[in-house]
Amino acid sequence: MKVGHIDFLNVLPLSYGYTHVEHDFEIVRGVPTFLNGELKAGRLDISNVSSIEYARQSRDLLILPDICVRADRDVTSIVLVSRRQIDDIGGDKVILTEKSATAQRLLKIILHAHGAEPIYETRAVKVDKPVDDDATAALLIGDDALSVYLHPPENFFVYDLGVEWHKLTGKQMVYALWVVRKTFAEENPARLKSAYQTIRDAFAYGVAHKAEAIQSVLATKPFTFAELDRYLGNVIKWNLTADGLDALKTYYRRAAALNLIDAEPELHFAE
Repeated sequence: MKVGHIDFLNVLPLSYGYTHVEHDFEIVRGVPTFLNGELKAGRLDISNVSSIEYARQSRDLLILPDICVRADRDVTSIVLVSRRQIDDIGGDKVILTEKSATAQRLLKIILHAHGAEPIYETRAVKVDKPVDDDATAALLIGDDALSVYLHPPENFFVYDLGVEWHKLTGKQMVYALWVVRKTFAEENPARLKSAYQTIRDAFAYGVAHKAEAIQSVLATKPFTFAELDRYLGNVIKWNLTADGLDALKTYYRRAAALNLIDAEPELHFAE
């Protein structure tokens, strides 16, 4: 059994919990787009994935209940860095990080609402120079985005996409889901139940030992304890609520209206 794990700071409690809770599955780590592809290719059984990936593979996936990555408003780790104000981007070039499919589509929804129809190009984005000379703006996610948000570069506008989504819809945003391949769930109900409980237990352990989890990464991350303490649990939340599901449906509906996905998917959960 192979379980994917997006090894970003926004799931640090789970990362930490995995090192302290016994598990009987192989953990495959990677950025969201990599794990999305591995799941589609059948090389993963369970994974946390970009929430948009469920829409793209909904016929073959089931959502694991009660867990997600979401933010009520500010997300701080998904940002647009721009030379111009967001209403003035127009038809300029915008660079998209290659790491996240959900953030790419979220940005396109937001910029469309601001009347922008930019030229999009996907390439690697660097923290030390977030916007290349040939572009007006760039999308960053994860640890890179959090670094830019906390230490904004001079002469640039930094937009938190969670804030912009909330301005547009009045709703929170669900950025990642945990899913299982439908065939695996049907053929291995006991193993799925065991893996799901292990994920929940590891999450619970990491949340209960958040201070230790943060201390374990401080030497390798450009953040203070206070910054990560606020980010984890106050900004980022991991319980999939009814309001979160409503917001997720809104996201899918808007993405489908702009042909960013084929259709708004039905939400089907593993039992």
